Amino acid sequence: SQTITGNFANVIHGLNANHLTDQVIQRSKRMILDTLGVGLLGTSTEVCHKVTQYSKIYSSDISSTIWGHLDFRLPPLYAAFVNGVAVHSMDFDDTWHPATHPSGTVLPAAIALSEAFPGKKKISGLDLLLAFNVGIEVQGRLLRFSSEARNIPKR
Repeated sequence: SQTITGNFANVIHGLNANHLTDQVIQRSKRMILDTLGVGLLGTSTEVCHKVTQYSKIYSSDISSTIWGHLDFRLPPLYAAFVNGVAVHSMDFDDTWHPATHPSGTVLPAAIALSEAFPGKKKISGLDLLLAFNVGIEVQGRLLRFSSEARNIPKR
């Protein structure tokens, strides 16, 4: 018999671009655009400035974009961190119940990783949409597994 974790991993591993319906693609694009917008706005916040300054001590041969900054890049892990902070810094990013912010955690990581691929292995826009949706799916399923999340009151 298969474990819950094994079944979960098989479902996620089995997802591919063919599972993205037109409706999912359109909603994903809207979520991504909204997340980029609040992320760019968030680059002007004090907390974003602090994490950006802190993260400047890290470097590597592989780097990803810091939104709103043309002057420097960071290793993908720190780029995802800084951009994620920017997205959530004013709390305008999308949310669902139980309380979580799906796009602000998934999109910065997906974009930072996509930029880390070497030139000849760049991923397509459809690949990025798939990665984004897999991240959202993982988050949603983890919430469903969480007994603590079930106890959060609806507001």
